[in-house]
Amino acid sequence: MKSLVIVESPTKTKTISKYLPKGYVVDSSMGHIRDLPSSAKEIPAKLKKEPWATLGINADNRYEAIYVVPAGKKKIVTRLKQLLKDADELILATDEDREGEAISWHLVELLKPKVPVKRMVFREITEEAIREALNNVREIDMNLVFAQETRRIIDRLAGYTISPLLWKKISPGLSAGRVQSVAVEFLVTREKERMKFRSGTYYDLKAKLSKEKEKQTFEAQLSHLNGTRLASGKDFDENTGKLKKPDSVVLLDAPKASALRDQLEKADWSVTDVDVKIQKRSPAPAFITSTLQQEANRKFGFSARDTMSIAQKLYENGLITYMRTDSATLSGQAIQAARNEVEKQYGKEYLFDRVRNYGKSKGAQEAHEAIRPAGSEFIHPEASRLSGRELKLYDLIWKRTIATQMAEAELEFTNVTLTATEGETRADFKTSGKKILFPGFFRAYVEGSDDPEAALENQEQFLPPMTKGDTASLHELESISHETKPPARYTEATLVRELEKRGVGRPSTYASIISTIQDRGYALSDGKTLIPTFTAFAVTDLLGEHFPHLIDSEFTSSLEDRLDQIAQGTFDPVKYLDDYYKGEEGLRARVEEREDKIDPQKAKVLQLPIEGLNGTQVHVGRYGPYLKSEENGEEIRTSLPEGLHPGELTLEKIRKLLKAEQEGPSSLGNHPETGEPILLLNGRYGPYVQLGEATEENKKPKRASLLKGMNPEDVDLDTAVSLLTLPRTLGMHPDTGKEVKAGVGRFGPFVVHDGSFTSLRKEDNVLEVGLERALELMSLKKSGGGSRGSSAIQDLGSHPETDQPVKVMSGRYGPYLKYGKKNISLPKGADPESYTMREAVILIESKEKK
Repeated sequence: MKSLVIVESPTKTKTISKYLPKGYVVDSSMGHIRDLPSSAKEIPAKLKKEPWATLGINADNRYEAIYVVPAGKKKIVTRLKQLLKDADELILATDEDREGEAISWHLVELLKPKVPVKRMVFREITEEAIREALNNVREIDMNLVFAQETRRIIDRLAGYTISPLLWKKISPGLSAGRVQSVAVEFLVTREKERMKFRSGTYYDLKAKLSKEKEKQTFEAQLSHLNGTRLASGKDFDENTGKLKKPDSVVLLDAPKASALRDQLEKADWSVTDVDVKIQKRSPAPAFITSTLQQEANRKFGFSARDTMSIAQKLYENGLITYMRTDSATLSGQAIQAARNEVEKQYGKEYLFDRVRNYGKSKGAQEAHEAIRPAGSEFIHPEASRLSGRELKLYDLIWKRTIATQMAEAELEFTNVTLTATEGETRADFKTSGKKILFPGFFRAYVEGSDDPEAALENQEQFLPPMTKGDTASLHELESISHETKPPARYTEATLVRELEKRGVGRPSTYASIISTIQDRGYALSDGKTLIPTFTAFAVTDLLGEHFPHLIDSEFTSSLEDRLDQIAQGTFDPVKYLDDYYKGEEGLRARVEEREDKIDPQKAKVLQLPIEGLNGTQVHVGRYGPYLKSEENGEEIRTSLPEGLHPGELTLEKIRKLLKAEQEGPSSLGNHPETGEPILLLNGRYGPYVQLGEATEENKKPKRASLLKGMNPEDVDLDTAVSLLTLPRTLGMHPDTGKEVKAGVGRFGPFVVHDGSFTSLRKEDNVLEVGLERALELMSLKKSGGGSRGSSAIQDLGSHPETDQPVKVMSGRYGPYLKYGKKNISLPKGADPESYTMREAVILIESKEKK
């Protein structure tokens, strides 16, 4: 008997083939085999004239969908059909979740098998799991298929109904989505909170003390003055920068803090209270999709997309269980494996005295176990033969899993109050100590924190033994200034946590949500945080005013709950879609009713919380954001510099930009050689100097951008003349007799010789660098091999997965990555000098997928 087994990926094909008996042929569908049409040319000819064809869904016929096979998948379908001809049965072994179930259903619909069809599911790719799955095949679960199809349809209805409206009212190419728009709203709301924020300043005192006649010192912070609590950050109103309840706290300014410090330097110090508590800490549950994404972002800086890509490889290679899961539960087999590993690695005293397990999260889907190492015996990270990012993630999963079965950590916390008394002044200082009495699970794993300043659980803080009545000696007393901080921007980890908390989307979709909002230009990443763009503000403002339910997290969460009910077979998918799309309150009617009432000119005006604008408006336009104002009946417009984010826009910056536009080009004087005026102007890409006016005869006069860090106010005639000399000749190369020049390019200042570019270092000034320094930099630069005219900008080292060398190169057509024998152009706008290995790995992966 011959069986055809179909999985989603080639890697999974190789791994599963090792565990199947003879007579089984395994092949891959390479992901989804068909989908809704992505463009008009994919719509079948017989349906093109239907009014709903562009949507791809007939909402008036139970939401019948047009499914098409993309051009890139047609050869795969042909191959699978050919293999099926020789098979006696078809086994569908796609992932055990809604997406996997839908892929299996689409395969049956396309291949139309005339042999028995079986659905085989497993949560890990081990010999034992595959054997068990073969013995427990089932039919396709149509409820899971309906849930996936309904999600796909509702996302298409939302996107194809709202997006065209955004094109008309704001800008072509924009998109909206059922979940992505809520995620963008989170970012925009947080940024507005930051813009409204007004900082408050307060002072306190920090003392360096010791017990009398002892050497060990410790620090203590002023907490109360004459019985009244000292003001701290939590006492300030975020919108005014003033105290919420000024009568209930003591606020120290610089003079008061300084005077108090001088007074307390003469005070008597003693211990007035000691409080010791013993506390226990329990380990966190094993990973689910969202917590894995959050922790990998905190500890390694991995994006959600990176984490899921790496986890997919680990799963397909048989090292971990399925990585899309909402359940923190561990199977009996996994618990026993973890307990065996604890005893083996750390000894019996570190084993929890009973089995510890955790339940499912809200809305947990169909993959019923946490992410853990695969099998009945966990492979130790050091024996896994992994390297780079895969080793990091596997090690994280391994440690978190075995920690669930380890003993609790036992900690001793000591809180001490020391009082300084001078005359009628009594000042209370607090200090805390932490001692780990028994590390327990800390030996294996300590959870990360979203607060970079927070101390981790396993960090000890030692205090000398103290009892009430002990006297203390003051070594140093300093006044410390503090400013309250605005709410932090979302990182990928904190955004995932917020989406999960609000029930928006599901953990298996978070990576794609975060990728989508960046790919569509609604958010930028500065490497750590997600920054909403001006476009994000415009779209969120429009949706908030006219379609508030689309960015309402509670509404979106209720839709997710309904999808869970469809997956369980307890809710009708057609009724779900009708409720969302049809009727007086449905999306279609709301868009039709509101479309004519939305003024495109008003929709392009951003509602920014900046006080004092007095009629000045910030617009989004076809060529980027710009300011619009009126002065003495005359309209003034000026572009906002590229790279300026909404949260960085202040009234002062707005006034400067408008003033510069109103005054026109500022003349710095005449060029000493040509006599032409040198003008200081401001453009879309920031301030620049220009030699002479633009005329019919000279449409493109010589221009030079200001260097990074230069303020327009500081640019004088000499500086402008120097900028306009770039690229400037430094001299002749002693070996070749050819010119060496210094200049500024798209990626910063450089020196160039014979077509070979070398970036200047941060300490070098392109206007002052000489020939000797240029020759030194060029000699220090490592050769990158490659073609003539190429040079290495930086050597990133070996690729974490393949060990092949990765270098950032300067070439004739711009900077590129040299990866082994491959050359890959850097993305537009990327800085080759600060390009990281993480960015390189993502770029290489994306090129290899293509």
